[in-house]
Amino acid sequence: MNILIMGGPGAGKGTMSAKIVEKYNVCHISTGDIFRSEIGNQTELGMMAKSYMDKGLLVPDEVTNQMVKSYLENLEDKKNGFLLDGYPRTIDQAKAFDALSAGSDLAIDTVIAMELDFSVLSGRITGRRLCRNCGEIYHMVTKPPKQEGVCDKCGGELYQRKDDTEESLKVRLDEYSRQTEPVLDFYEEKGLVKHIDADQPIEKVWQDVQAALGQAE
Repeated sequence: MNILIMGGPGAGKGTMSAKIVEKYNVCHISTGDIFRSEIGNQTELGMMAKSYMDKGLLVPDEVTNQMVKSYLENLEDKKNGFLLDGYPRTIDQAKAFDALSAGSDLAIDTVIAMELDFSVLSGRITGRRLCRNCGEIYHMVTKPPKQEGVCDKCGGELYQRKDDTEESLKVRLDEYSRQTEPVLDFYEEKGLVKHIDADQPIEKVWQDVQAALGQAE
């Protein structure tokens, strides 16, 4: 089972990814993992990507596509499949990966789309606070600290990340929608997308994800 999981910031993608990996014993693969591995191993593609990154340039899609394909082909344990997170991010990447993986055991067969309204996302993200000292995460509504601005665990100062403001979130979501809606449309035409209502308790979301993956098997 080769799964692609998609969802905007705050949609619970990380939580569901961890549950999918644990239950179905698939490899969790993010583009960050791939870049670190290829660059760390000083592969030809990794060094090519690094040359762009060192100049502050975006790595071209053709390099990223080949890097992902190479990484997946060399995975030692992929008999149960994999979970892709963060790729393909654009329609060009989706089309290229579809062509590269056609007829192989790398083809994506299920797309989990975590969906959440902006107002709910905004509440989830803008209420988030982190401890500067130990990294503990709080939420001003669902998991507030006992004393405002102070970490329960270590007494460190709590702060809001710059990315977690409403203005920043809107920019991130606009960019996410602009890039990923065509990707979802692409896989929708292939009948691979399973839409998940992420505005539910975690266990209900997880039940829906399992049901979607059960239908896909």
